[in-house]
Amino acid sequence: MKYVVVLGDGMADYPMQELDGKTPLQYAKKPNIDMLAKKGTVGLVKTIPEGIPPGSDAANLSVMGYSPEIYYTGRSPLEAVSMGIQLLPTDVALRCNLVYLSEDEPVYAHKTMIDYSSDEISTEEAKVLIEAVNEVLKSDSMIFYPGISYRHCMVWSNGRTGLGCTPPHDILEKKVTEYLPKEESGVLLEMMEKSYGILKDHPVNQSRKARGLRPANSIWLWGEGKKPALTSFSEKYDKSGTMISAVDLLKGIGLCAGLASVDVEGATGNIHTNFLGKANAAIEELDKGKDFVYVHVEAPDECGHRYEIENKVKSIELLDQKIVAPLLEGLKKHKAYRVLVLPDHPTPLSLRTHTSEPVPFIIYDSTKELQSAAECYDEAEAKKTGVFVEEGHKLMDLFITGKL
Repeated sequence: MKYVVVLGDGMADYPMQELDGKTPLQYAKKPNIDMLAKKGTVGLVKTIPEGIPPGSDAANLSVMGYSPEIYYTGRSPLEAVSMGIQLLPTDVALRCNLVYLSEDEPVYAHKTMIDYSSDEISTEEAKVLIEAVNEVLKSDSMIFYPGISYRHCMVWSNGRTGLGCTPPHDILEKKVTEYLPKEESGVLLEMMEKSYGILKDHPVNQSRKARGLRPANSIWLWGEGKKPALTSFSEKYDKSGTMISAVDLLKGIGLCAGLASVDVEGATGNIHTNFLGKANAAIEELDKGKDFVYVHVEAPDECGHRYEIENKVKSIELLDQKIVAPLLEGLKKHKAYRVLVLPDHPTPLSLRTHTSEPVPFIIYDSTKELQSAAECYDEAEAKKTGVFVEEGHKLMDLFITGKL
């Protein structure tokens, strides 16, 4: 038996007037996913436990079969593991976004969060900026590491958690005043303020402005935590597996769980990603003997944060056409396989941030095709079936065992 998870990050949503009162999942043309829904089990799963922030970190841990209430320690340490950073038990890792803040206000705390990704700055430009920040701000206890695009990392030796940090994608077009780090020493806020002075007139940003692009004029620190200790996926489920994602967070979860990680050329984490390349990589891993692949697609989430209605619909359609369709074709040779399709959490366009509501899922088993209670795959159809998995981390158990 082969096992494939196709996860459309943030794919679930609310009905939109611009989509004739439908959600993006209802509006999108997705014949392959709908076919799986008609022949599989469709329901709702609560991936975010009460009291835990609705992030992709906790949600994907849950989907992978790890209870966030036990294993979740923060987002950034998972990303740090993906970047090859060796964390000590006393280290605290923080996500370091390169953001674009408004420039007219002389006081940092009065600025507005314009763009959490600085127009999805290129990795090459970002590396130069993070190295400039590190050169000035690094110390015996703090060091910055360049990552991909706007996503980077700072490691704080003997650092603290519970710092009152806010994800920048949650405060788009808002003044940052109420969302700055609340830690007592003020060292994080001081670094963010100093970074503005380092970056605002940097040659890389001058070049970006000249090309009509938003500059990356500040770092933004958040998502702090210490390295988690996950039971390996192979020990937990007796299956070998691979994570396929363009996002450091998901690669980190996979690596912490003992999965292999495949880098797909052209995989970007946005709607311009190499969808087909991800499907081909998954098929290749299964053909090589892997039992399990987890294909993560960030695009719907990015479109939700950016209020790109048409692109969110398009990202779902591309996921159907260029990932699910070729996966199903490639799986035919294996005959016995199960496919799980779901988002990790909703990212409603109207809110531009994550929420904690249950999300719709499909479990399709090629050896046990069903006459589903759902006519297609979307939020309303999933609710209509009455199938509900209250503890999200148990869905993987049901998927692997086939006992749903």
